[in-house]
Amino acid sequence: MEYVKGVTFGAFAPAGSFKKKQAYDSLDKLIERTSANYVVLVPNGLQDTPQSQTIDYVSPATMKDDELKRMIGYVHDKGLKVALKPTVNCKNGTWRAHICFFDKDVPCEPKWSVWFEAYTDFQLHYARIAEEMKADMFIAGCEMVQSEHREAEWRKLISEIRQAYKGPVTYNTDKYQEDNVTWWDCLDCICSSGYYPIDDWEGQLDRIEAVVKRFGKPFFFAEAGCKSTVGSSMVPNDWSIRGDAAPEEQARWYEAMFEAVSRRDFVSGFFIWDWGIKLHSLNEANKDKGYGVYGKPAEKVISDFYQKID
Repeated sequence: MEYVKGVTFGAFAPAGSFKKKQAYDSLDKLIERTSANYVVLVPNGLQDTPQSQTIDYVSPATMKDDELKRMIGYVHDKGLKVALKPTVNCKNGTWRAHICFFDKDVPCEPKWSVWFEAYTDFQLHYARIAEEMKADMFIAGCEMVQSEHREAEWRKLISEIRQAYKGPVTYNTDKYQEDNVTWWDCLDCICSSGYYPIDDWEGQLDRIEAVVKRFGKPFFFAEAGCKSTVGSSMVPNDWSIRGDAAPEEQARWYEAMFEAVSRRDFVSGFFIWDWGIKLHSLNEANKDKGYGVYGKPAEKVISDFYQKID
């Protein structure tokens, strides 16, 4: 597959966000400064708790369909490809990986069967938009760890997505979970969230490579990133870590990741996490402690790496 030199843009943007000039200005900067060839857009679905059975994707917390379509068109007009990754989150703040139900249906208890009906409706809504707008890839959710053992439901969902959308379909599992998903064969490629400690890339890539060889599918990291906060390079998945700003540490983490994957021909790219709609000023960039790379040393590391890829 073509090498994915991607960046996640405006993840979970609420309604109206993609109608603002600010969003297009930020996207222009992403294109100018990162050497990306792909952008992933992430519509937000919300359920109240990990045991809720309904998913809301029409509230003010979620970008409207018309603005999403306009943004897809704009990215295409700029010469980049678009992946669409509708992702569910919990309103109470629980990470989506903990969405879970009893394995056997029990009367008066929430059920996998009901939840998967809601999740399928959510995914198919955006699969139809992906087909209408000729998006270049569809990613059927992100880091749904506790659901991944429900193989039959996932296979049925992927089959229904393929009826609505004719392009490549994949799914973004979480870090350390690549070898726990048993249904990669029904997808076009394998992808995961690459939030690995700066000193553990070789071991994790060995493990992932075995999965890729077993299924014979292309692989890329559908998310990869590290906060510019002291200590984040050892726990890049911990969005809650606190400490002083550390832009150089963030850059070193990216350098270590790119150096490691450069020796592995099975890795076919990245979607960097993330690039926001609202950007800080350049003279304040090194004070920012988040995952964003705008104006930080990591931005140049990413751009230089992407430029080297044919």
